[in-house]
Amino acid sequence: MAGTGDVRRADTGATVWLTGLPSAGKTTIARALAGRLREQGRRVEVLDGDEIRASLSAGLGFGRADRHTNVQRIGFVAELLASHGVLALVPVIAPYADSREAVRRRHRQHGTAYVEVHVATPVEVCSARDVKGLYAKRAAGEISGLTGVDDPYEAPAAPDLRIDSQGRTVAECAAAVHALLTERGLL
Repeated sequence: MAGTGDVRRADTGATVWLTGLPSAGKTTIARALAGRLREQGRRVEVLDGDEIRASLSAGLGFGRADRHTNVQRIGFVAELLASHGVLALVPVIAPYADSREAVRRRHRQHGTAYVEVHVATPVEVCSARDVKGLYAKRAAGEISGLTGVDDPYEAPAAPDLRIDSQGRTVAECAAAVHALLTERGLL
């Protein structure tokens, strides 16, 4: 039978915000971490930025104001889930520091744990990976406003964890986030 401390930990929610350039590895790391956490009996939700944009934020564009609104909506849902004992893994570009800080502040105001992970993959590596073909479309002139290329990305100055996914396996990256959550008493 689990002790009281185990029950408390199993019910502790938190938001783990993974920010970085397109094709940095955010979603891949989040999904690997989610699998590991579920195997440990944790309640986990992955709030993928692309999925949220297609549903909760449908109709928003990619200008600064709409990107801020999108990030705040995702932050609201993440905080709500985390406040109810869910580990909310949020792989979202969130290019602006002030938008991410507003989400962190919301969590702080509600007493909900928040961890920021910067998946710090260089743009050259992201472009080579080009998981969604965005860099190729940008190079062909089919799209503009690609974060980190012709639209700004403000890298976190002091994230809780910085991961360079270049040269590391997905499992190693997920393990680094898992170790941080353990260190913070969230697992």
